[in-house]
Amino acid sequence: MASARRCTTMATNKLIMFVVMLVVLQRVRSDDSPCDFPAIFNFGDSYSDTGAFPALFPAVQPPYGRTFFGMPAGRQSDGRLTIDFMAQSLGLRYLNAYLDSLGSNFTQGANFASAAGTIRRVNGSLWTSGYSPISLDVQIWQFQQFINRSQFVYNNIGGVYREILPKPEHLVSKALYTFDIGANDLAMGYLDNMTTEQVEAYVPDLMERLASAIQTVYDLGGRYFWVHNTGTLGCLPYALAYRPDLATEKDSAGCSVALNAGPRFFNARLKETVARLRVALPEAAFTYVDVYTAMYRLMSEAKKIGFGDPLRVCCGYGGGEYNFDKDIGCGVKVEVNGTVMEGKSCEDPSRSVSWDGVHLTEAAYKFIFDQIVEGALSDPPVPLRRACQTKGQ
Repeated sequence: MASARRCTTMATNKLIMFVVMLVVLQRVRSDDSPCDFPAIFNFGDSYSDTGAFPALFPAVQPPYGRTFFGMPAGRQSDGRLTIDFMAQSLGLRYLNAYLDSLGSNFTQGANFASAAGTIRRVNGSLWTSGYSPISLDVQIWQFQQFINRSQFVYNNIGGVYREILPKPEHLVSKALYTFDIGANDLAMGYLDNMTTEQVEAYVPDLMERLASAIQTVYDLGGRYFWVHNTGTLGCLPYALAYRPDLATEKDSAGCSVALNAGPRFFNARLKETVARLRVALPEAAFTYVDVYTAMYRLMSEAKKIGFGDPLRVCCGYGGGEYNFDKDIGCGVKVEVNGTVMEGKSCEDPSRSVSWDGVHLTEAAYKFIFDQIVEGALSDPPVPLRRACQTKGQ
């Protein structure tokens, strides 16, 4: 009898262990599975704009787009941006700008980002302020309009529109929402000769506005949010050229300590804001992505990883320390006393970090993508493909 009981106990224990192993394996398999996002909806500025700005204002000219597209393609770079590599890695098509009416396909998402875009509305027009009227709240309004109109057209008109609009069931709840905005809000203050303390003073207002935008998307049904922090303003040639008084103290990478202080403060507040949103919106999955660290790593280790001087502009004019002239930008021709001066591209943009003094090259954006895609710089540390699995983290 004792022997029989021992056998029964051993069999029961083995069964329990087997069940536990099945549960664990199922959990691992579930955790490792991709989210299969059917679409991306992006909000941002020129670092992720794929055509909104040139749909509204004078389009960028060659040599923009030369590396990948072979012509200007709505991007403020020689080729693709981080958002392009993100879409590609998820098996999605490159995002068309919502405002680009010609040849666009929105079956797998839409891009509402605008070059020169800001979180706060800007007083004055583009011509007087230098910034886009397509601020974040306008981008959210456009998203609401896109949702309403595309559902109506898909369901009531159909035909060819079903080939270029997302399926209604893919529109909101299953999509990934990406935010990459705030750099221009900081730059605006610095270019208006503000101190870092003055710039930091309005960052709380930026956080409130950004949180409100995310809340609106959540209320519409969005649940998966991938939020980029802002990059190294103090490592951009145009900022160093416009604020030489703040460029006197530089770090080992040649970046302005003062001009990078604002972005670091912004990013700390952004991380706190995302943490509060996790508590307030427990049904949503939030991933905070540290683009600043990826970009600074690029700047500080550029030559080690195959780039040239990260502060020297590829497509610019004037030579000197940065090869940057604010009056003769990339692709711009200016005639002075019969002499034509032109902002021309370097021979090999793939070895440059800075494309035009404000924006990066495709190679630089690819480096940043490679740094963030697997989650090494994210909170929580999950890969892009599993950004739906961070609810409650």
